[in-house]
Amino acid sequence: MSIHPTAVINPSATIGNNVRIGPFAVIGAGVTIGNDTQLGPHAVILSNTKVGDSCQIHSHAVLGDAPQDVAYNGALTRVEIGNKVVIREGVTIHRGTKEGTITRVADGCFLMANSHLAHNVNLGEKVIVANGALLAGYVEVGAGVFISGNAVVHQFCHIGRLAMLGGASAVSKDVPPFCTAATGEYNRIAGLNVIGLRRAGFTSEERLEIKRAFDLLYRSGLTPAQAIERIKTGLPAGPAQEIAEFAEASKRGVCSMARGASADE
Repeated sequence: MSIHPTAVINPSATIGNNVRIGPFAVIGAGVTIGNDTQLGPHAVILSNTKVGDSCQIHSHAVLGDAPQDVAYNGALTRVEIGNKVVIREGVTIHRGTKEGTITRVADGCFLMANSHLAHNVNLGEKVIVANGALLAGYVEVGAGVFISGNAVVHQFCHIGRLAMLGGASAVSKDVPPFCTAATGEYNRIAGLNVIGLRRAGFTSEERLEIKRAFDLLYRSGLTPAQAIERIKTGLPAGPAQEIAEFAEASKRGVCSMARGASADE
């Protein structure tokens, strides 16, 4: 263990083995830091935050501060960070709002500089959030999602797994699994995350089924309800059905297709 003498650590904090804590870092009451984790200079981990093993918390990141929510009344809430998470400079992650709630970052996520997770956000495994991206309260993000720089996600939105949000995109509706939100646009889908699907190991048959489901939802002229029913009855179990289930469960509605976009993008 290596702790710089200028670091401020509350006596109630639990520090794992082989942890490195840099100059002027602050660790609050009830914090847990896992084994082999590194905290850079001026990193701040506030009360009731849990950080897993083998994480990297860079300079001036702030984890576990109170939510920016006028409804917050001082309730005991938490932030939980999984294992092998990288949190770069200036990232802010706020606690939940209601008593006992959690803002959670799963294993293997990578949050780039100055990105922000508001209260009650839930990131799945291996999500990448690029520089300056902002996720509002209660946002749910599926595994393997890539959120590009300066993208903005409205509160209560859901982003399906292996989706990608283009740079400076903004969404106030849900983004279905495997889809790409159009760069610089609002609530528009550009196509499928084809490269992401290949990298994730989807077979050619699975990718074809996903494209068929996408075409039914976005290019067939059917209403969303009609498209969902066609997917459920006409395509096999697997990722195509995941698109239908996501769209059917959406409370905010799913983003619409951008003009001139192609499913092959």
